[in-house]
Order: sequence, then structure tokens, then C-alpha cells
Amino acid sequence: MEDKLKGIEERFEEISQELTEVGEDYQRAAELGRERAELEPIVETFREYCSMQEELEQTRQLLDADDDEMQAMAQEEIKRLETSIDKREAELKRMLLPSDPRDRRNVIVEIRAGTGGDEATIFAADLYRMYARYAEQQGWKTEVLSQNDTGVGGFKEITFRVEGRGAFSRLKYESGVHRVQRVPQTESQGRIHTSTATVAVLAEADDVEIKIPERDIKMDVFRSGGAGGQSVQKNSTAVRLTHLPTGMVVQCQDERSQLQNRMRAMSILRARLYEIAVREQNELEDASRRAQVGTGERSEKIRTYNFPQSRVTDHRIGMTSHNLPVVLDGELDEFIDELATQEEAERLQAIGE
Repeated sequence: MEDKLKGIEERFEEISQELTEVGEDYQRAAELGRERAELEPIVETFREYCSMQEELEQTRQLLDADDDEMQAMAQEEIKRLETSIDKREAELKRMLLPSDPRDRRNVIVEIRAGTGGDEATIFAADLYRMYARYAEQQGWKTEVLSQNDTGVGGFKEITFRVEGRGAFSRLKYESGVHRVQRVPQTESQGRIHTSTATVAVLAEADDVEIKIPERDIKMDVFRSGGAGGQSVQKNSTAVRLTHLPTGMVVQCQDERSQLQNRMRAMSILRARLYEIAVREQNELEDASRRAQVGTGERSEKIRTYNFPQSRVTDHRIGMTSHNLPVVLDGELDEFIDELATQEEAERLQAIGE
């Protein structure tokens, strides 16, 4: 670790020197200034760490003194310094962790009903409300991009955008299969049914990062329809985009114009392709660094919501809450904080190996 930190310190000094010589090249000066600002907290902490180590060595020499009082004072000071050094070392390890470029992005969340028929669609709607309330608590904005609702108050699928600082860094842990156990309202025998819904959390990408040539897109237009086959629009405003290289299909029909629906569909498609690109890059760089805790695959069951026992269990970290209504009302920080802590611990361990 110290070799990495010394290299960072050397680079910091190089930048500082170059800034004095850059002259009127304002673009270069801005680039160097940004890089220096990113490195400065690490360099300052590293220098404090080195200074404490030097002070510790000097204090240990006092243990050889003939004065008992001096030795006792030295032992107290050594304990203090060792504690401070350990804290600085932990800070430096965290600072060296590679940041996920997606963490500051807005997100697109896709929720799809899985097994369980109507009950699964109702659960998908429960999950949407849970995330919408969580976003509201965080001060984030939400916008539904596409939905396919049912006549029973559920969603076969719903896609929505979450805009706000740190949205991806918090919601990324929600990707996977969510399972619900409860007695459906239509169940006359009082039997508990198990249903599922999948959640995909995608970092939003712009058209500069993910360029999609028009030749790679097949667009179909059709009339949008509501639950039960009701006609919502008489004109063909709904849009279905097929990404020919991957076969990926995105459909939007909620807006009144064909152009608006196409723009929303393209936004979703870009986010999906960006997720694939980042995942492939992560796998190439280091298999131990994943975007999600666990494998992140959507087939992985990550959480169970048990209504009869008012219990929510996250299977990745073995955490259980016995206050299901509060969780469904958007109180997710308890789970997300623990997932973030585990991910950081795993990444720190990888650095130390």
C-alpha cells in the first residue's frame, strides 16, 4: 500500500510543479487542477500517517529512559499514536478503493412480475411504491417511463427513472429476484402463496457514451392499449425498439406522441447497453469486483418479504427485519447500509491480498 501512496505523492508533486509552468493553457491548467484536487486529500492523509509513524519511533526510544514517570508517559503516548495510525491506515485504504463511475448517476429501474400470476403483478406494484417512497425520503425525483398495468392493481412490468445525487450508489443493491410470501385476497383456503418479481437497476447513460447507430435499430409503431384491452390512443403512438445486434426489445406507450415514446425507449435501451458494457469491463479487470453484492445476476434470490410473520430477510447478508410494513413504506437504509458495508469490506480485502 505504501508504494502506491508514494507514487500518488510523487504524481501530486509533479502536478504542482507543472501548474507553475503551464502558462496560458487554461484547458490544461483546469485538467491538472482537477487531478490535483482529487489527489490532495490522499496525500495530506498519507503525510499525516508518515509523520505519526516517525513520532511513534521517537516516542518508543523514551522507553529506555531511567525515569519511571517518563516511561509511563511514553507508554500512554505510544497507545494514542498507535490508535491514530490505525485510523489513518483505514482511511487510506478506503481512499485507494477504485470508485464506481456509475455511483453518481441517475438510474433507470425496471420491475417485472415473475412467477405467481396476478399476485406477482401486485407484488411488482408494491415494490414500485416502496422504491418511490424511498426516493422521496432521499429527496430524489421519480418519473415513470413505461408501464404495463393489470386490472387488479398490479404491473406486469414498470420502468421508471430516479434522478438525484447518489441514486445509483444506493439503489444498485436492489438488483435481483425479490420473493413475497402471503395469502392472496382471492385465496379462500387461507393458503400462503409464493410469488416473485425481478428488479434491474441500470445507470443512466447519454448518447455520447453509448452511441447506437440507426442501422442497429428496428422501430415498430402501434396503438397503445390499457388494462383489459382498452384503447388508450386511436393513433399509433406506441413505440417498440429492437436492438438488432443483441435482440433486446424496449417498448414505450405512455406518452401521447410517437417521438416522446421513442426518446424514452432509447433512454432505456442505452441504460441496458451501458450496464452490459460496464459488467463486461468489470469481469475483464477483476472478477472479484462486482457491481452488485453477490453475483448480481437477476436469477439470484436476494430478499424475501413474508407477510404472515411481518418479516423481511435479505439473503445476501443474512439480515432480517420484523417490521415489514415499515420496509414497504420505503425504509430501506438498514439493508442498504449493511450491503454497502459488506461490499466495502470485500473490496478492502481484495486490496490487501
